Amino acid sequence: MTEKSRAAQELEDFDTVFKALAHASRRHILVVLHARGGHMTAGAIADRFACSWPTTTRHLRQLTDAGLVTVEKVGREKIYRLNQARLCRVTDNWLKWFR
Repeated sequence: MTEKSRAAQELEDFDTVFKALAHASRRHILVVLHARGGHMTAGAIADRFACSWPTTTRHLRQLTDAGLVTVEKVGREKIYRLNQARLCRVTDNWLKWFR
């Protein structure tokens, strides 16, 4: 990967991750996932929030699209897992510009 394409990818990662982090409910989902050991079922996540199921699934989809959570189907359940490595890598890369 060239330096230019690496920088372009880094900028794209910043945009994707910070767009996902822009909404308080999505940040809350990440905090809850972290506090609960890094993984929860979709139903357990939905039970923690007052918003409707379609709204919760949209938030989860945006977090998944940003690579901040992964989803695995186990039987009839969907298990969401925090991708802490990506979250830390992208935010650390952004913060390094200010150090």
